[in-house]
Amino acid sequence: MQTKNMQTKAAIMRALLREGIVVSPGIYDGLSARMVERAGFKAAATGGSGFSNALMGQPDIGLLSMTENVDACRHLVRSVSIPIMADAETGYGNPVTVYHAVQYFEEAGVVGMNIEDQLSPKRCGHMQGKELISPREMAKKIEAAVKAKKDPDFIINARTDAIAVEGLDSAIRRAQLYVSAGADMVFPDAVHTEDDIRRFVDAVSVPVSINMGFAIRSRPTTPLISVKRLAELGVARVSAARMLPAAALMGMHKALEVLNESLSSGEVRDRPDLIYGMEEITSLMGYAHIADLESMFLLEEQLQNKYGTAKPDYVIRES
Repeated sequence: MQTKNMQTKAAIMRALLREGIVVSPGIYDGLSARMVERAGFKAAATGGSGFSNALMGQPDIGLLSMTENVDACRHLVRSVSIPIMADAETGYGNPVTVYHAVQYFEEAGVVGMNIEDQLSPKRCGHMQGKELISPREMAKKIEAAVKAKKDPDFIINARTDAIAVEGLDSAIRRAQLYVSAGADMVFPDAVHTEDDIRRFVDAVSVPVSINMGFAIRSRPTTPLISVKRLAELGVARVSAARMLPAAALMGMHKALEVLNESLSSGEVRDRPDLIYGMEEITSLMGYAHIADLESMFLLEEQLQNKYGTAKPDYVIRES
């Protein structure tokens, strides 16, 4: 049970935002979540695209259900100690649906959630053909989200995709309306220039979140800008939603190339530079903690039967 002297993760996230710009790499499974925490990042973020691609093998076109998203977030929250913000896409319906979605996501343990003003079924922010709901309807979704949250520190992050559809001025007007409706943070997607980011930050009274899209080889929606420069522009949070999924894909691609070459040549090629070793994986995933629990709670004869010794051995070796 949460005691009065303990901060919630949402309160911790709020404190981080007050201290300076928060970098939140995008995570999509337990491995990426643990890697982000181990690398020293203080927060992370989920993405609908990462879940849709990794869990379903489908494009990000609104196929991921609310319960699938919430369940995935719940597992990730349990796997790390750092705050995680979730991507709740369009809120999965009208304001009444948003009201319930907030409660599900908050119960899963995330510290906040994005809600975007796209027409459902939505699509990835990097895709063409996005359509928007009216600003008034989105404001009602924000009102419902604020009303639904139980922890006052839970962050309602209002994302607008209006820049690509209606232009920067419209996006700013929408964001100001969403702030008036109670949004704790705003997230303009696909901002084109540094000057546009500065204009947006100056126009709203809440923290602004910007997404950096790495490895977009043609017509990037937002140029790559250093974290230092984003902080100078007044940005409170920067996410990198697709960096880790894209890096993992490249790693798998290269590893499979090596395997195919080995099959073709008939020669075994070990490339430890391309893969994590088993010892590294067991360390990352906390196998030593399981060994400690077994030492505390299993009977001595059980340990002897399992390991031939009273001390568990959780080093995984190749069979």
